[in-house]
Amino acid sequence: PQTYTRKGQPMGLLKDVTGWRRGTKLQRRLRDLTGTLVVITGAGSGIGRETALAFAAQGAIVVVSDINLESAQDTAALVNIPSQAGGAEAVFGGGAHAYQVDVSDEQAVIRFAETVAAHHGVPDIVVNNAGIGFSGTFADTEQRQFERVMDINFWGVVYGCRAFTPMMIDRGTGGHVVNLSSAAAYTPQKALTAYSTSKAAVFMLSDCLRAELLPHGIGVSTICPGLVHTNILKTTEFAGTTAEEQLENQTKVDNFYRKRNFTPDRVASAIVKAVRTNKAVVPVTVEAKLGRTISRLSPGSMRVGARFEI
Repeated sequence: PQTYTRKGQPMGLLKDVTGWRRGTKLQRRLRDLTGTLVVITGAGSGIGRETALAFAAQGAIVVVSDINLESAQDTAALVNIPSQAGGAEAVFGGGAHAYQVDVSDEQAVIRFAETVAAHHGVPDIVVNNAGIGFSGTFADTEQRQFERVMDINFWGVVYGCRAFTPMMIDRGTGGHVVNLSSAAAYTPQKALTAYSTSKAAVFMLSDCLRAELLPHGIGVSTICPGLVHTNILKTTEFAGTTAEEQLENQTKVDNFYRKRNFTPDRVASAIVKAVRTNKAVVPVTVEAKLGRTISRLSPGSMRVGARFEI
């Protein structure tokens, strides 16, 4: 039988509410980022690199990883040089530290988390940013291509969360997880089937984790950029195309995004703000915000829009 308090409230519910309140208070310590330890995947360029610079500029120590070690080291070097020379001027002598990690390899992510904990401590903030672009209808997308997109964009986030959150829970002082999703998570497009699916999965994973981690004082933010000009565009694969057609498509899309001129540092600023305010879902660009609103008010219109070539 259910046990009740004197006010007639179930004790289980009261315990839950108390845990939520305690967790919310714990998370508030991240309003000041000075001296925090931040781990960022896919930080060799673009949003990941700018996020490292943004956190370091707020006094955080950053651990950056990328599948390309040299790119990660370049990001660390930018953090570690004085701000007058274009860096972030990290504090406490901690600076930035670079590692090579393939986020689609679960064991590699586990080893990375263990190395971070052993050499730098348990992170206060984990940013699961690593991802790839892919364009193609379901019919044109080969199974191996679909699996690769999911392995990096979705499973890479799962592995990052699974490797770091248990140690954050055990420490007992709260923290924050940032997962990079996309406006594509809630704006269906027939030419982005694999990519949109991977980002929608990240979106729902984050919603579920947010509820689970709240009593431990660990916030979760889902970042949803729209059209942002990063290096990912130059490596985006287009299904069912020749090498020549692929290069032509990459150049065309890259030029379009360049003209759009929404730079990754603006996404990085949104990420830092999301951590400080414990914001749940953060559409970043104008089109991402508009798409989010329409998807909530009129999901049917989004499904109609998915029929067109965009």
